Amino acid sequence: MKKPFAVIMSTMLAMSLLAGCSGTGAEAAAPADTAAAGEIAEAPQETAEAAEPTEEAPVDDKAAADEVAALIDAIYVQERTAETDAQCEAAKAGWDALTDAQKELVEGEFADPDYFGRDTGDATLDDPLNQDDIGENELLVVSFGTSFNDSRVADIGGIEKALIAAYPDWSVRRAFTAQIIINHIQARDNEKIDNMEQALERAVSNGVKNLVIQPTHLMHGAEYDELNAALDKYKDKFETIAVAEPLLGEVGNDATVINADKESAAKAVVAEAVKAAGFDSLEAADKDGTAFVLMGHGTSHTANVTYDQMQTQMEKLGYKNVFIGTVEGEPEDTECSVVIGKVKDAGYKKVILRPLMVVAGDHANNDMADPEDEESWISQFTASGNFDSVDCQIEGLGRIKEIEDMYVAHTAAVIGDSASAASSNSAAAASVSDLADGTYTVDFTTDGSMFHVNEAKEGKGELTVKNGEMTVHISLPSKNIVNLFVGKAADAQKSGAKLLEPTTDTVTYKDGTSEEVNGFDIPVPVIGEEFDVALVGTKGKWYDHKVTVSNPTK
Repeated sequence: MKKPFAVIMSTMLAMSLLAGCSGTGAEAAAPADTAAAGEIAEAPQETAEAAEPTEEAPVDDKAAADEVAALIDAIYVQERTAETDAQCEAAKAGWDALTDAQKELVEGEFADPDYFGRDTGDATLDDPLNQDDIGENELLVVSFGTSFNDSRVADIGGIEKALIAAYPDWSVRRAFTAQIIINHIQARDNEKIDNMEQALERAVSNGVKNLVIQPTHLMHGAEYDELNAALDKYKDKFETIAVAEPLLGEVGNDATVINADKESAAKAVVAEAVKAAGFDSLEAADKDGTAFVLMGHGTSHTANVTYDQMQTQMEKLGYKNVFIGTVEGEPEDTECSVVIGKVKDAGYKKVILRPLMVVAGDHANNDMADPEDEESWISQFTASGNFDSVDCQIEGLGRIKEIEDMYVAHTAAVIGDSASAASSNSAAAASVSDLADGTYTVDFTTDGSMFHVNEAKEGKGELTVKNGEMTVHISLPSKNIVNLFVGKAADAQKSGAKLLEPTTDTVTYKDGTSEEVNGFDIPVPVIGEEFDVALVGTKGKWYDHKVTVSNPTK
């Protein structure tokens, strides 16, 4: 006699729990090998046949659905374990064994019918970039991740493809930081994406010497900080490690601080929004009474000021019908109801919502554009009764060519440093006696993502050699660093310490815009070897750093 469905699912759940199926929700890592796709595809057929109800044991639809919900909740966790692969397989097999009516009843702490049932596009079009045979130079593209297949291909994949084309001599690989998302993709689509630890271990086992990290993050927020923290235990595993800037560059201290990155990003996303809306120009949209609302994520991190800075940037560009908001309502003046008030007070009667996010994933599709969710932005704007029409553009920043070019440029700012640092590590250090008096172009590299040469200088400084002394002049990304000291931070704070005062440098970016930044003339004790340089910012806190001046070219 065939076993009733509930008995089979109970057995599957028990096996999964014995394998370590308990867990709590959060966000960050990835999977390893599971059974082949063919094996997973066969399991549901066998289970479904065995699950046919009989007169003796009718199926309890709710109980069957609850058991699958428990399997989904077990993989909706931020920590990868030795049991994750089996748990992902069990959850998918359980889902496939349900009838359509039972699938509609799946509901858990995190589980719902959309977990497996929502069509988000063809996962086979995505390349997880988890190949071995990396070589000595790796460019690791780190993203939070998304389970929306079409967005992953267009947004994250768009950035990755641009970097692959720009750096053919580097092996481009992928890592996601959200284990919840990695598990979702693996369970539903049998696509395996590395988390940070897996990607770094892959690099080590492949003998990578020079590792460059390009985050697809928007800003220097919590995820960017966590990425750098994860790299700490791998610093001695590679000859060089360099982390490139996120999309919007340095944060700055208040809402008035903007930079070339924010300007370029603002121009790119607004141009794309205007084009997608069918207008010839932003001015034409303004005359039509149409406002564009760009919805970011929001953060409790101090980097939340970035959103206010983007609003400042829009205003400085004269984009009076462009408004910045955030899902999380942080900072407070970007909360949905506040933005509704701003748009209403400005007199606009038509609204187009668009994500200010690299990926058009869950937040864009649900928090912004879901008309059935009364808390979504489209619902709140519509319910306010202030507007004649509210529409959505569900497109991430990652698919915009100008945005992809910005990531390529950020990588360029550090990839040359990594190569030059590698050559300087293998070469003997040069003393001043090796160089004749004169000026030289040099590579200036540091151990920190916040302390580096302005991107307009492409990692270069100008070395002056005169009367047995060497000094390098560098231009920084902003005016946030106010003093330098050759030596340790502890010594810099002692009475009589000789602090280096800034110069005012004007840098010109590739788009033709210019900006005033702080520059410094730093005494150089040796070429090709690290030496200590401490810095202090506008908040008065000192930090220790290591810098290297290398590859002098007359």
